[in-house]
Amino acid sequence: MTTNQSADAPTFPLNPAQEQALEQILAAHAGQPGALLPILHDVQHAFGHVPRASLAVIARALNLSRAEVHGVVTYYDHFRTEPAGRHVIQVCRAEACQARGSEALWAHACQRTGCDEDRAHSADGQWTLEPVYCLGLCASGPSVQVDERLHARVSPTSFDATLAAVEAADASLANQGSEVSA
Repeated sequence: MTTNQSADAPTFPLNPAQEQALEQILAAHAGQPGALLPILHDVQHAFGHVPRASLAVIARALNLSRAEVHGVVTYYDHFRTEPAGRHVIQVCRAEACQARGSEALWAHACQRTGCDEDRAHSADGQWTLEPVYCLGLCASGPSVQVDERLHARVSPTSFDATLAAVEAADASLANQGSEVSA
């Protein structure tokens, strides 16, 4: 279980907008066989995570136990139960990538983002760093996914360049926003 999926974390109620969005998602999948995974994907897409408070609602709608829904959410690394940082970085730590240096890359990524094994999010909320165990680029490892964009044969230098490009894009968007409001 990752730090963002602790069973002891508090459950916060959904706000009215979240309740409405969740009801729309559930209605869109009503009566579909095997709807749990599509619902969870839609919830995470809508909220950026699967809120713990949504688990009971989803379970009721699908006639499942809360434990069954929780089990699926915590089984798949893709789902998170807490909001992610502005940018999500996934570093492959599977055997093929380990053989090509992913452990050293993981250590570098932790240092570069300010995240560590115990805290998946940077203090400034900019980064969420997650280990994954296969991105499907085994022949081109180590591999990293940044905001759903895959990168192969990643070195510490190319990792830093990728993050610098993300930061530059953020700064450009921020500058455009300040010019519009001026």
